[in-house]
Amino acid sequence: MSTWALLGMMLSVMVAGATQRITGIGFALVSAPLLVVLTDPITGVLLTNVLNLSTNIIVLAQTWRQVELKRVLLLAIPALCFVPVGQFVARLLPPATLMVGIGGIILVALAAVRLLRRTTLFSGPGGAIAAGALSGFMNVTAGVGGPAITLYAIGSRWPLRSFVGSMQLYFALVNTGSIIAKGLPHVGTTALVAAIGALVLGVLLGHFAARHIAPERARSAVLVLAMAGATATLVKGLFLSLQ
Repeated sequence: MSTWALLGMMLSVMVAGATQRITGIGFALVSAPLLVVLTDPITGVLLTNVLNLSTNIIVLAQTWRQVELKRVLLLAIPALCFVPVGQFVARLLPPATLMVGIGGIILVALAAVRLLRRTTLFSGPGGAIAAGALSGFMNVTAGVGGPAITLYAIGSRWPLRSFVGSMQLYFALVNTGSIIAKGLPHVGTTALVAAIGALVLGVLLGHFAARHIAPERARSAVLVLAMAGATATLVKGLFLSLQ
């Protein structure tokens, strides 16, 4: 990995860690597209899962009192059931096609969150099971499971305070399942250490910034960054498919 690529990865991971601490989600949406562009679809998603798990553990240590365990399990069980399905699809598709799929999935998910802000489609136990299953599939194929859970949070009017804490436990379980299914990413020691360092710094910055930044403003920034990254991923995948 070149120096510029390493710096780009570190900046992406740092910003993603900060947004995760402020809003409860957003790490994968911000970091996954760029990590896929810098490496490849399989490695990028795997690295996202590993770093996201690290973020979940760090933030959970600060927010564990806010966790709603029953609701987390209602989401996590169907999510883990659909991890093998997503793993099969990810291994079946060629890299260029998978890259296009990752970019497309993220863009569609972002549009759904943006356009369905008052939806009650994912509400109640049935909505939780559906959202969890979709989140688990998306997490293992594209590295992003947050949008489906966000739609459930909107439909069920989940209070932000308990949502932030609960999402750390939920994604800790789902990311662990994804890593067990796919294994660890093959990246150099320097890149991995740099990414973890940037992650810790981002979470610390987010911890202090959370007192001064409105969650709605932070979410808007997440959507913009994620859309740019997803578009870049989609374009690169289309370019590779034409070669």
